[in-house]
Amino acid sequence: MQHFPYVGSGPYCYANSFAMMFGEDAPPVAIIEFATGSPFGMQLVGGTLPFFDPCGWTPEAGFEEALAALGWTSSVTKGQNAEEALARLRQALVSGPVWVGPVEMGHLRHQPGMKGPIGADHYIVVLAVEGDRVRMHDPQGYPFTSLPLADFLAAWRAQTLDYGEPFTMRTDFRRVRKVSDEDVIRASLPNAIRWLSMGESRHLPSGTLGNGKAAETLADMIEAGCDEDLRGHLIHFAVRVGARRLADAATCLARIGEAHAAQIASGQAQLVGALQYPFTTGGDAEAAVLLRALAPTYDRLLSALQGE
Repeated sequence: MQHFPYVGSGPYCYANSFAMMFGEDAPPVAIIEFATGSPFGMQLVGGTLPFFDPCGWTPEAGFEEALAALGWTSSVTKGQNAEEALARLRQALVSGPVWVGPVEMGHLRHQPGMKGPIGADHYIVVLAVEGDRVRMHDPQGYPFTSLPLADFLAAWRAQTLDYGEPFTMRTDFRRVRKVSDEDVIRASLPNAIRWLSMGESRHLPSGTLGNGKAAETLADMIEAGCDEDLRGHLIHFAVRVGARRLADAATCLARIGEAHAAQIASGQAQLVGALQYPFTTGGDAEAAVLLRALAPTYDRLLSALQGE
């Protein structure tokens, strides 16, 4: 099937938050996501928790390189206690909205069903602190929503996440040079190759697998019995964001004439996207077949990007 770009909703919280901070100069969110390196790999963290992003990758691992490729910079502050962090946030808001995260999504009680920590990271843009409420744009689909300060600070503390530091925020976003969309994509290719090569070892617990081995092992796990927590993670987050990242990667690669790599990434997007129905309906045998078809594509994409 010929690649057809995707436009729609999905869990693109940090890319959407960056786009909000960039304002009228923002490139398409597909290019922001591409620049973070997120589409280039798969990982099975600790041998049990799957993500369709590179082995050793976290959102924060890709932010500085993405900003550099995009021609932007920002100031990052983090840590301190809640009182000091809130004072820092109030002061920053004098100059405009503030990019905040990672936060623990389970404390964001404006989102239906959120009643406490679930170990899920998220990013938001804070607009104001008004009395005992924080007003924000939550890119999960909640513009101008508000949250009690206690819940916001619990989320911002990020104690239940496996990466990041408490009370992290970015301010002073500045465009330091104008970069075309095509040049952003080209500048991001070395990082794409690095991530696909699995050269990173950040915060990886024992037993973590990457790329083809991750896909094959997940297929074995699914055939042996997919528990409901794993199924929920896959159908509500991992498959959705993984398929979109790969679809956007294919669109970006095609835009700069990397036709072969774009074709492979599009094929990956179709395989990952096709997992949604069988995982949702319990067709685990079908899902395992798709995962085994996905496994060899990571080496193919790496070779294509390296010009081999």
